[in-house]
Amino acid sequence: MTTAAIKKQFDGYLPLLSAKQQALLLEMAKNLLNIDKETKRISKKQYNKEINEAVARIEKGKFVTHQDALKELAKW
Repeated sequence: MTTAAIKKQFDGYLPLLSAKQQALLLEMAKNLLNIDKETKRISKKQYNKEINEAVARIEKGKFVTHQDALKELAKW
């Protein structure tokens, strides 16, 4: 797919998104391009700490299922 074709498709989908979804998409693009200088990378130690904390939450049953996430997303 050419760049022009991708841009055309993207421009067609963008107006269909809510303002919140558009903002999220913009943040994703900035992160992909590493443009947002306010966002700092975390250390490997911090990353592993956050992963371990997330695993502990899951083991305690504190999580959202994929199905529940899709239901919430459908409300947007």
